[in-house]
Amino acid sequence: MTNQDLIKSLSIPTPSKIVLLVIDGLGGLPNPKTGKTELETAKKPNLDKLAAGGICGLSDPVGPGITPGSAPGHLALFGYDPVACNIGRGALEAVGIDFDLRPGDVAARGNFCTMDKAGNVTDRRAGRIPTEKCAELCKLLDGQTIDKVKIFVQPVQDYRFIAVFCGDGLSPALNDTDSQHEGVPPLPVNALSPEAKATAAIANQFIARARTVLAKQHPANMILLRGFSEKPNFPSMQDIYKLKSASIAAYPMYRGLARLVGMEIPKTGAKIKDEFKTLSERFADYDFIFMHIKPADSAGEDGDFDRKVAVIEELDSFLPQLTALKPDVLVVTGDHSTPAMLKGHSWHPVPVLLSARYCRPDKVTQFGESACITGGLGRLSATQIMPLAMANALKLNKFGA
Repeated sequence: MTNQDLIKSLSIPTPSKIVLLVIDGLGGLPNPKTGKTELETAKKPNLDKLAAGGICGLSDPVGPGITPGSAPGHLALFGYDPVACNIGRGALEAVGIDFDLRPGDVAARGNFCTMDKAGNVTDRRAGRIPTEKCAELCKLLDGQTIDKVKIFVQPVQDYRFIAVFCGDGLSPALNDTDSQHEGVPPLPVNALSPEAKATAAIANQFIARARTVLAKQHPANMILLRGFSEKPNFPSMQDIYKLKSASIAAYPMYRGLARLVGMEIPKTGAKIKDEFKTLSERFADYDFIFMHIKPADSAGEDGDFDRKVAVIEELDSFLPQLTALKPDVLVVTGDHSTPAMLKGHSWHPVPVLLSARYCRPDKVTQFGESACITGGLGRLSATQIMPLAMANALKLNKFGA
């Protein structure tokens, strides 16, 4: 019996409510000038108040030393094994924008990027072009057919898009063309299994056509593809936890991930204040609400320490709207760390706090990495957070005689 099977056997429906607030890329590293991380630098009286009345710790999304992607980081928070249930980014993005992804389709997440005359990528995000420009460029690439495979290209947000390959005999066993570095050319698509050779050839032809079509579209004159994948089939949150669950998320990928595990997706706006407004409006409708805050991660990836601090402070200013709803359990954490000084995801454990009537408070009084090291939760796997939330909501029966 897996741990998920055990939780499924113990779960019971109750009126209590759980909110999981995920600040994407929450964890950071100390600023050399101050010795404080972004979270420790931010003025966040409401988060600190929650920490003082709750119990804190640090979590590993996948395992010590493993740098997680967004999908495994979130799946772990939902209590799914992030290794056994690994999902490609393409499928997540496609489902997130409500693309009708069918069995046998292969989806890839795309970035419009900037490439110089030597063929090297100079900006992996094409200057973060607006979504409106992304939509225009997608129209130039959409609807191609290569070797009887139809290719759909749809905008996601900003510089991001999806490319979905629809046809017979396709395989997602392909490498990313995005090396995650600038100053080097895009990687060719290579088959990672013999069955994927034909799909790799089609993907490379598509990329070559895109390079020609986009040649005069500076700064978005090339594309990068990653996360080739098919739609998975997971047990739902309802099946495992007996929860009526919802996701409040502005960014499509996280709505897609939530949809794949059976959450409902209430419509919300793009800003933090919009998400809190949606939470207030829909709180009574669900047993479990996953609320996702994206801008902290984007700031960390841009290496903008001060902007990440500002995002945390903005979030904190809206927190009283959440606490006024009086959820029985509130968990605040991140899916991974994105230190501004590294400009990307990292392997560092993520701060986590749990606030509930039945938790055993520790001596932590400020929500930050250094303080959470001393917290009562210790250092735990992110997959353990959901069972703790369920237990504190009195939604788990006793195990054994």
